[in-house]
This record gives sequence, structure tokens and C-alpha cells, in this order.
Amino acid sequence: MNQTDYHSSIAVSFKKVTKIYHQELKVTRLKEILTGIFKKKSQVDKKVYKFDSVSFDIFKGECVGIIGKNGSGKSTALGMIAGITTPTSGEIHINGKVTTMLELGSGFHPDFSGKENIFLNGSLFGMSNYYLTQKINEIVEFSELGNKIYEPIRTYSAGMKARLAFSIAIQTQPEILLIDEVLAVGDIAFQKKCLQKFEEIKKEKETTIIYVTHSMEQVTQHCSRAIWLHNGKLMGDGPPKEISDEYQMFTAP
Repeated sequence: MNQTDYHSSIAVSFKKVTKIYHQELKVTRLKEILTGIFKKKSQVDKKVYKFDSVSFDIFKGECVGIIGKNGSGKSTALGMIAGITTPTSGEIHINGKVTTMLELGSGFHPDFSGKENIFLNGSLFGMSNYYLTQKINEIVEFSELGNKIYEPIRTYSAGMKARLAFSIAIQTQPEILLIDEVLAVGDIAFQKKCLQKFEEIKKEKETTIIYVTHSMEQVTQHCSRAIWLHNGKLMGDGPPKEISDEYQMFTAP
């Protein structure tokens, strides 16, 4: 594969990406507060590296599972790909339309019915009313909400909201789909249904799926590759079973 073909086949590229957050340490002594005597800046301003010079390429059509402990940088990676946050240094290149499933249902209005929220939430994904009207029966059927679709969202459980939000999001026809533990909400049967939908999306549309999860079983069964992050550093990148085994050995008590 020549350089031109290689670059055109990449969906997401990270080149020495670093993300730093500055955390201010609180002054707790009353005397310091009253007198205005504070510690030096180096003592109260702590740099937190969420990403530390990380590089990788994700190719079109891949389903990549990103694994690691809480705070390892997984969600930060998705946030930077989605454009929610930007790197402190380094470069990120995105080649394709990105759809995010990071906080399902975050755009719902509690007093609107589920049906009304389909049009509201769908518009946030860039879908037209005409398109949503064409797809509404399919959305309701997939969500399995039945007549609940006419009730206000405030009466829904967290699982019901996730069902509806997922059912809307999968209609966006994404080229790059970002998923952050959204399947942790809801029953096992619906989780399996969602994973089956992922398989359909991969086969039919050649969508690139980037999936953050703590489930090693889901990574090994549904992903073509795994990326392991730890304290903002890239610890492993390769076949899901191999990386999953290394990660579990590393985290074993």
C-alpha cells in the first residue's frame, strides 16, 4: 500500500497527542485565607496528564475497543475525536462524519413525550424532520417502548431513556461512531440487540466504530482491535484477545 492509499484508508489519526488539565489545589488553612498568604503557584497548580504523547491510527471499517481503568484517558480520547475538547499538543486528524453516543439522552426535554423527543434529539444529530418521519416507526420498534412513546420523558427510567436515545442515534448513518459505555444501562437482552446492530452497521455501511468499555468479553467478541490506555499512556495496541489478556494480567490483584 502506497502512502496515498494508506492515508486515505485512515478514519482517525493521533500524532503525539498530549492533553493536560490544570488542577488547582485548595487552600484550607483559615489563616492563609484571611491574610491572603498563599503557597507558590507550583504548589497550588497541579498538571494532570490525561494523554501523554500518544500516537495511533484507526482505519476505516475497524471496530476498535478502548480499554483501561477509570481515569486512564479513554473518555478523553473520545472527547477529542468528537471535538468536545482539544489536545494541548500534537495533532488529531478525522476523516469522516462523526456520531457520538457519549451521553445518551442528554438532549431530551423532560416534559416532551418520547415521540416529540425523537424529533428534538434527532435534529441535534442533524437529521431532518422529513427523514425522522420516515424512520419513526423503525425507531419506536427498535426501542421496544410501545405506547410509552407517548408519555413524558420524565416518567422514563434510565434504561428506557437509553433505549430511545440509542434507537435514534443509530439512524444517523455515521461514518465514525463513538460509543462510551452506553450499553452499561439497560437489560442484557437489549444490550445483545445493540451489539447485533453494531455488527449490521459494520457490515452494511463500513462504519468505523470506536468503543469504550470495561467488558473484556464485548471487546474480544465484537472488536477487530483493542487499544489499552493507562494513566494517559498507550500500553497496548493489537488483537483484542491478546491485549485483553495483557490488561487483565496487569490489573490482577
